[in-house]
Amino acid sequence: MERPDGIIVAIDGPAGSGKSSTAKAVAAELGYRHLDSGAFYRGLTLAALRAGLPPERWDQLTARTLAGLGVEGVPAASGYEIRLHGAQVAGELRSPEVNARVSLMAAVPAVRAWLLGALRQAGERGGLVADGRDIGTVVFPDAELKVFLVCSTSERARRRLLESMDGTPTPGQIREEAERLTQRDALDSSRSVAPLLRAADAVLLDTSELEFGAQVRFIVRLAREREANT
Repeated sequence: MERPDGIIVAIDGPAGSGKSSTAKAVAAELGYRHLDSGAFYRGLTLAALRAGLPPERWDQLTARTLAGLGVEGVPAASGYEIRLHGAQVAGELRSPEVNARVSLMAAVPAVRAWLLGALRQAGERGGLVADGRDIGTVVFPDAELKVFLVCSTSERARRRLLESMDGTPTPGQIREEAERLTQRDALDSSRSVAPLLRAADAVLLDTSELEFGAQVRFIVRLAREREANT
C-alpha cells in the first residue's frame, strides 16, 4: 500500500511495557505523528466513569451511547489530543481508576467498532507511529514495521508507579502493582475481542534492562531501513 507521508510503525506490548513513551519518542525522531490508541480507550473509560455508567454493564454499551460520551481525538502538532466534550483531560487519563478499568472498556465489541475506523483513517497517509495492545494485529496488520515490546513485570510495575506518584515506589508498592499488572495481562490476553497477541512478523524487543534512548534508536534504525525499502 502506498502511503505518501511515510510508513506506519506499529508498537505493541503489555501494559506498562513503555509503548506510548517509546512510540512518542520514535515519532519525534522520524518526524512522524504519534497515535496513542490506548488514549482513546482511556478517554472512553474516563467518560463512562464520569457519566456514572457501571463497569459491569459496559458490555451493553451501544454506538449511540458511546457517541454521547463526547470523546474526540483532536489532531495536534505531533499527534492527537483526547478531549471530553471539548475539554482537555490528559492529566486524568492515567489515573488509578482509569488504569483499573481500561481493559474492560477495550474488550467491549461496540467500542472496538466505534474506534477501529477512526484509527485506520488516521493512518491512511502513513507517516505514523501507533501504539496499543492490538495495533499491529488488528488495527494496522499491514504496517511496514511492527515491534512487540516485552519487559519484566516488576520493572513494568516500577515504571508505572513512577509515572503516577511523587518519589520512589517502595518494594511493597511495586509488588502490589506487579500483581495488578499480572491480572491485567491475563485479562488482555484472554479476552475474546482483540486479545493481546504478538504479530507473527513483529520484531521482539525486551526493554527490561535496556536504556530508553537505546530502544528508541533501535526502532528508529529499523524504521529507516523499512522506509528505504518501500
